[in-house]
Amino acid sequence: MIIGVPKEIKNNENRVALTPAGAQEFVKRGHTVYIQTKAGEGSGFSDEEYTKAGARMLPKAEEIFNIAEMIMKVKEPIEQEYSLIKKDQLVFTYFHFASYEPLTHAMIKTGAVCLAYETVERTDGSLPLLVPMSEVAGRMSIQEGAKYLEKPLKGRGILLGGVPGVMPAKVLILGGGVVGTNAAKMAAGIGADVIITDVNINRLRYLDDVMPKNVHTMVSNDYMLRELVKTSDLIIGGVLIPGAKAPKLITRDMLKTMRPGTVLVDVAVDQGGCIETCKPTTHENPTFIIDDVVHYCVANMPGAVPYTSTLALTNATLPYALKLANQGWKKACTENADLKKGLNVINGKVVYKAVADAFSLPFVEVKEFLG
Repeated sequence: MIIGVPKEIKNNENRVALTPAGAQEFVKRGHTVYIQTKAGEGSGFSDEEYTKAGARMLPKAEEIFNIAEMIMKVKEPIEQEYSLIKKDQLVFTYFHFASYEPLTHAMIKTGAVCLAYETVERTDGSLPLLVPMSEVAGRMSIQEGAKYLEKPLKGRGILLGGVPGVMPAKVLILGGGVVGTNAAKMAAGIGADVIITDVNINRLRYLDDVMPKNVHTMVSNDYMLRELVKTSDLIIGGVLIPGAKAPKLITRDMLKTMRPGTVLVDVAVDQGGCIETCKPTTHENPTFIIDDVVHYCVANMPGAVPYTSTLALTNATLPYALKLANQGWKKACTENADLKKGLNVINGKVVYKAVADAFSLPFVEVKEFLG
């Protein structure tokens, strides 16, 4: 198979979909890998390293899309890439379709096969290709939240861990999944007073067992959240419903009950966000303020630490990408239940129900394409 890796062009997105080591694994198996010139530069990987690994370099994205049978990306295609994607071409990347209707319609129009990292799902319900970036984003959410709590950045002017004789900040984490768990670890390590919420009592029991004593668990409900936001300094939104829009747990009216300078970090923003007033921002302009509450809603947080993120992402995606290259997408998805759940759009048809439901589009069972 011919694999193409274009340079990411989303605002301040420095990750790349494949490391030189990953490219070498494809070449060893007889596949051809084309990397766009300087695609790995932002992550610390030179064109020379890719060439030594056996990859071939092409200067333009148009050339990559034109020659490749499988495109590997990090982020969803943006508008200027829509027309480059060809009918029957396999595109393997994060799509987050349910959060952006124009992208969904654009990919339907291309006739491509869209296999989304974020909906590849194991039988136990875990999301192996979302986990590494959720780990990064969860940890970063505390790092960024601590920064924006500083007074010059319009925060409350509170140190997350406090000091002897001064109480630490209160951190409220919505969701006890991968993002929430990693956020709680970081916040607890700094010394903050942490509450993590979830609707799954069994998950909360587990977290209660493994977390340090400054992390407390609570069952999530609207009444409880309305009370907690009044005294929280930093609120992390880490709620995920695979392939679907995140529920709005923090509503606009709650902002008026928060203290001025409270910071909201919505890690779920790439799935529509779990905070009603959040809208996607960029690393260039990461925050905005509503009702004196600081909103940090960068949709590609791991892009700020591209070396770590690229290595973690390739570690997770490569085994699946090799199956797709070795067997072709139809056979690979027929034989591998994880990959089968990653299929979202095929030849103009939506085959992932949550995406179809999000925009009232016709839904077609994936088996219609796999036989």
